[in-house]
Amino acid sequence: MDSMMDDGAAAVVPLSPDQGTSTSSEEEEEAAPVGDDLKGLRLVHLLMAGAEALTGANKSRDLARVILVRLKELVSHSHGTNMERLAAYFTEALHGLLEGAGGAHNNNKHYVIGGGGAHDHQNDILAAFQLLQDMSPYVKFGHFTANQAILEAVAHERRVHIVDYDIMEGVQWASLMQALASNNNGPHLRITALSRTGTARRSIATVQETGRRLTVFAASIGQPFSFHHCRLDPDERFRPSAVKLVRGEALVFNCMLNLPHLSYRAPDSVASFLSGAKALRPRLVTLVEEEVGSVLGGFVERFMDTLHHYSAVFDSLEAGFPMQSRARASVERVFLGPRIADSVARIYRTGGEEERRSWGEWLGAAGFRGVSISSANHCQANLLLGLFNDGYRVEALGSHKLVLHWKSRRMLSASLWSCSESDS
Repeated sequence: MDSMMDDGAAAVVPLSPDQGTSTSSEEEEEAAPVGDDLKGLRLVHLLMAGAEALTGANKSRDLARVILVRLKELVSHSHGTNMERLAAYFTEALHGLLEGAGGAHNNNKHYVIGGGGAHDHQNDILAAFQLLQDMSPYVKFGHFTANQAILEAVAHERRVHIVDYDIMEGVQWASLMQALASNNNGPHLRITALSRTGTARRSIATVQETGRRLTVFAASIGQPFSFHHCRLDPDERFRPSAVKLVRGEALVFNCMLNLPHLSYRAPDSVASFLSGAKALRPRLVTLVEEEVGSVLGGFVERFMDTLHHYSAVFDSLEAGFPMQSRARASVERVFLGPRIADSVARIYRTGGEEERRSWGEWLGAAGFRGVSISSANHCQANLLLGLFNDGYRVEALGSHKLVLHWKSRRMLSASLWSCSESDS
């Protein structure tokens, strides 16, 4: 599945009389994918019709309901082709809009297994995250590119302080610690992780547990380390004054956004964090973000672009583990299903306005300047992709940005920034 919509355009192939009467098993096998493509094209048309029925000039909830009933008869979350599974999640997202329940709050059903509660839920997330790392370069591309840039920026420093916008399980920092510890007289590393009061104790406890694990790991390899957490305001805005600064530390801001395993963060929250970086003037800002489509228009156009994006994601995961359908299904259920529902609900509410500008563009407009990515860092990214399917490639855009592609689709970008020398 190169892309469902691209494949569909070439799905109808006229047969010659000889081809039409052939009954050989070899020709039947060759013809089978055409049937899948035809069904995929039909699903795309139905999804588009459903989106149009919800928002178009001839808006009709009754028509949308009929279309979604038909879609549910044709798709499955756990069986069938990539397009059928993908369409199942998009069908569910549209159904959420129809019933007025679109968005994150109704998506836990994707990844609750056996009703085992929070502990089982967390285990499911950790297992799916490991599978995602094994199946694709999405996580490691962002982490490794950012970490290499940090190592180069603080090469001669005695103390390093990283403020991390979304630390999750802290997986990014193990490799950085190992690299620092491998050097004689390496620097002391301090990480400040942000916690979110909107999720109350769970967020704070999760961040504290991450800090405990990182502290134990650092001690095991002899890396001097300390960990702090900083609470965001109730509206998830960042206040620079909440970060404890120590004279002599090289300050780095790390911002990972919208990777497949990360929760969506509101633009106001991200903007407050990056504005805080400008106020505190760090040595380096590392930014990894999902590449957004350049499609203009209303809900239907943005809906179709989102479908195109996730068809590429599903494609790439299948290429990574073609025989591991259960592993793919786990990643799809735990991470991608909720992300699809959130994305569709968000563009329905906003028309996609908040997603049309990348945060790299925001940083440039805010007065940050790009920091060149080294040839070693670029080479590292290419070596990483060599471990995965050859459908991946990395492209340099300017001197300060690397973009990860799956075939013709831009998926993620990593860019490096610092405050302009002219800023006061």
